[in-house]
Amino acid sequence: MDTDGALAVWEALGTGTAAPDLPPADVLSGDWPGVADPEALRGQLADWLAQYANAGTRRTYAYALGLPVAWVDLIGGAPPAERRAGPTPPAAPRGPLHHLAWFRWCAARALDPRAATGREVKAWLHALDAAGASRRTRQRMLSTLSALYGHLTETGAVAANPAALHRGRLGLSSTARDASPTVRLTAAQLRALLLAAGGLAHTRDPRLHRLYATRAVAFVALLTLGLRISELVGLDRGDLYRSGGDDVLRVLGKGGHHREVYVTDLAAAAVGEYLAERDRVTGTGAPALRGRTAAGASPLVATRDGGRCARADLYTLLRRIAAQAGPELDGVAGRVHPHALRHAYVTIALEQDARIHHVQADVGHASIATTQHYDRGLRTRTTTAADLVAAAIAAAGPSGSSPMFTDGEQVSESDA
Repeated sequence: MDTDGALAVWEALGTGTAAPDLPPADVLSGDWPGVADPEALRGQLADWLAQYANAGTRRTYAYALGLPVAWVDLIGGAPPAERRAGPTPPAAPRGPLHHLAWFRWCAARALDPRAATGREVKAWLHALDAAGASRRTRQRMLSTLSALYGHLTETGAVAANPAALHRGRLGLSSTARDASPTVRLTAAQLRALLLAAGGLAHTRDPRLHRLYATRAVAFVALLTLGLRISELVGLDRGDLYRSGGDDVLRVLGKGGHHREVYVTDLAAAAVGEYLAERDRVTGTGAPALRGRTAAGASPLVATRDGGRCARADLYTLLRRIAAQAGPELDGVAGRVHPHALRHAYVTIALEQDARIHHVQADVGHASIATTQHYDRGLRTRTTTAADLVAAAIAAAGPSGSSPMFTDGEQVSESDA
């Protein structure tokens, strides 16, 4: 059985308009292995996703479950004009967990997701573990599944939530967190990224070189404010305004909550230069940094034709920038991604003795425990007990001797 068969019909989504809670009628006719009423299931999924005001949240959930993102975007009422212009870009390579998205996993077993029990969910989690999914990934995917089934339980579509499992026994409790694999970038490395962004060869057309260069610098500068990439791509020009005498961004974060992010002089200058150049190239005269203008609904960081940038394209751009950032990024350029700059904002702020509650508000963490988890500054050579243990071991031997030597003869490490 084709493991993607359950969702293949959705991939042929057309460009027609759609009701906010259902996809166009022509994609409701496909089969879903194990599901007798696929139309009803799709409607239930659309009803669940429509609860989330943040398009980035809907897309994240859709991706984790194996739903077509284009279909999910229609749930939010995105008009066809906002879709990416030009030829369709090639699909991104499928990762090792592609076939283990929940709905694909169920489809491969001809299992109606609404008939799943805790046994199936645990089998799925074990499959993820065997495929190399990290604990954090499994925690996140189980949380997504629990949110879905919580809604289906409330609406009577299922009798109970099969994802409401004992996470401690599964090793997935909220306190069981692995050290973050995100590379830790220093202030010097952020500066190197900004310099590299301005010098990158972005286009063969010299008339557009400055536009793309200023856009790249603005992109990196905005990431230094601690923004999520989903928050950044969702920003409109009208979200940049003055409040209390300061430039701020009105950012739509997780859970549909807005917060004000103060714009640094560095970011304000970078965004200002980019918008001024963009207005010059496109022939618009919207002010770069003042108030809500007629161009306020256009993306703050845009494609050449004024559309909204795709997260995948900006991810690729950042990797290109990192690869050209010189010695400062040696050894880590391949690990740089947008979240690394958000991570850097938190760690550098805490290292500079910023109040943790202020940092929490800056980046929109719902829990201060999340902010604390970023504080790698607490895990330095001077704060570890490892040297104390080594000193105690050394002190336990004869005065002035090394524990690696006995009677003048070196002990091999295998013997030790």
